[in-house]
Amino acid sequence: MLHKYTSFVPHPTTAIAALVVVLGAAGCSSATEAPSDAPPPTTSAASSTPPQALGRQEIVRRDGHDLAFYLTPGDGGTIVLDAGGGNDATYWNGIVPDLAAATGAAIVTYDRTGAGQSDDVPGAFDPSAAGEDLAAGLESLDLPDGPVVLAGHSIAGEVAHALVNTHRDIVDGAVLIDANLPPFFTPDQITRLVAANEEKVTAIKSAPSTRQSRQFLAVAENWGPVHTAFHAMTWPQDIPVSVIVSEETPMPAGSADARNWTAAAALFVGQGLNRHLVTAVGSSHDVPLDDPALVQTEITSMFDAL
Repeated sequence: MLHKYTSFVPHPTTAIAALVVVLGAAGCSSATEAPSDAPPPTTSAASSTPPQALGRQEIVRRDGHDLAFYLTPGDGGTIVLDAGGGNDATYWNGIVPDLAAATGAAIVTYDRTGAGQSDDVPGAFDPSAAGEDLAAGLESLDLPDGPVVLAGHSIAGEVAHALVNTHRDIVDGAVLIDANLPPFFTPDQITRLVAANEEKVTAIKSAPSTRQSRQFLAVAENWGPVHTAFHAMTWPQDIPVSVIVSEETPMPAGSADARNWTAAAALFVGQGLNRHLVTAVGSSHDVPLDDPALVQTEITSMFDAL
């Protein structure tokens, strides 16, 4: 059961990568390949054994599907790590041990539907449903008393917004890592990205189906309406948040999209109290892989402040 703690502290990309990254998966090398964010390697190149997520696995069932959660035990609070689209819990393998040692907190990672050991769920991706999946897992796990810090990368920014707006009692603070943020998804931005990538999305639809391509297409299916609604969402003023934005951004270098991505992060931070902005200098969109020390510092600082 989740115990609530009361806080008192106020790479070069292709065209398709621009849409795919804001969907949550990294760019692919051709329009017919399934997009993929490569998790940090935990096995040798010669090994065919896929990496395993760190921590004790617990299966949580919600709304007819199974979700795989992984718990590294700790005391005094909990840190939840939510990977971007196209990734599973193994994305965090490089940071979990050091983060657990630095904070002493319980560390939770999980496989979102359609990834890792969690079930596929047919239909369009729904951030609200993803937020309910995450809430169900956190409420089912035996977590220690103390603050809960949620760290979300890329599309997990949408999941985080859904979670804090419907389950305000779960999250005490957050770190959003080059995450999708409402100010970025203006009507003009949505229209431009959808139009620019329509041909390549069609090509992926016509290619042989894989689990990753199905996951990508589930997000692409209702992308415009979902992000129109996301643009109107707000972050609760009483939940402190640290925002990390990558210097390279997930968009083509020098493009209007790249400038808008950076500006949206600054605008989001300026919209509320207890918000902090930091730039991951020299980092690509994959900040947890390129600069894990910065990610650990921001998460640890948030956890300590609570």
